[in-house]
Amino acid sequence: MDGHAVVVGGGIGGLAAALALHRSGWRVTVLERAPELGEVGAGLALMENALRGLDALGVGPAVRAHGRIDGSGGLRTRTGRWLSRVEAAAMTGQLGTTMVGIHRADLHGILRDALPPAALRTDAEVLDVTTGPHAAEVRHRRHGERATLAADLVVGADGLRSTVRSRLWPDVPPPVYAGATAWRAAIAWTDPLPTAVSWGAGAEFGMLPLAPGRIYWYGAVTTPPGGRAPDELAAVRERFGDWHDPIPALLAATAPEQVLRHDLYHLAAPLPSYVHGRVALLGDAAHAMTPYLGQGAAQAIEDAVTLGAACAGGPAHLDAALARYDRQRRPRTQALARASARAGRYGQQLRHPLAVALRDTAIRLTPSRVALRQAARYADWHPPRP
Repeated sequence: MDGHAVVVGGGIGGLAAALALHRSGWRVTVLERAPELGEVGAGLALMENALRGLDALGVGPAVRAHGRIDGSGGLRTRTGRWLSRVEAAAMTGQLGTTMVGIHRADLHGILRDALPPAALRTDAEVLDVTTGPHAAEVRHRRHGERATLAADLVVGADGLRSTVRSRLWPDVPPPVYAGATAWRAAIAWTDPLPTAVSWGAGAEFGMLPLAPGRIYWYGAVTTPPGGRAPDELAAVRERFGDWHDPIPALLAATAPEQVLRHDLYHLAAPLPSYVHGRVALLGDAAHAMTPYLGQGAAQAIEDAVTLGAACAGGPAHLDAALARYDRQRRPRTQALARASARAGRYGQQLRHPLAVALRDTAIRLTPSRVALRQAARYADWHPPRP
């Protein structure tokens, strides 16, 4: 097979797609806009579906070695009262595994190191993508010089504000503000803590232990878009400083420069197809979703593995392969995007005191095994065979 795939975007989804195609026999070129490949600032909770995908890519053992394997945790109120608790043993029994917490940069590095170094091109800004029935072209600027790459397949993995999507899916509405802004940081922390999410009125604070000696925290609040503070850490303390322990201590252990702030956006209008000619979208470029189910990175990994398996026959069978990819991925990812938006409305975004009280009571009265069954439904995915 002599197929060339150009992957636009060197994030987790793009590198996973490149690795999946490389393992299926494709020659791969990754174009990343940033001067250096890397991820910053955030942790990921990888459930069984993501781990199965990473195993299919041959990097599952390395991910488990770099992450923290634990499933204990649950939901709390802002005062610290537990609404729902899940032990690791129960999660293993229901899902087949515990969760793995890992820093995005560690996962990104594992995927990057599994690819041939020559496949990765940084400082490459994609300007346009065109496609015909049998080939595609990617025009880009690299180190100030314009160039064109011919490809049998182009993969648009360039995120929420995808250039590939805007060029070839011009009628798709732009990303929509999801109603919340989020602060996040990964910090040094040695005391054992559970994975937990705490809810207040229109606010949410989460903590995720990573590898030994590190923890990731985030805080999200319902607010108009575009807000910025001179000191973002001070803004987080103002919002969450009087919440239950150990939240004040986590904030006290955070340096101001460690805090990132991003407004949350998603693709509210589902795409009619993830495929256009010889171009396929995946990850946030195809189905950017809110973070309330923690499935964004996992779905990008699933996309990548599915695309690699579908395209294992090479360029000669690409039309059928891409149709298969779209058929397998679009219904699942769009259903998860809708479910994540609903989870946000009934979780972090809920503000009316009576509604909050009713929700909290309903969660307290729901057996943890019922919540685990719901999580099992989201994690119920197995890599397809080529």
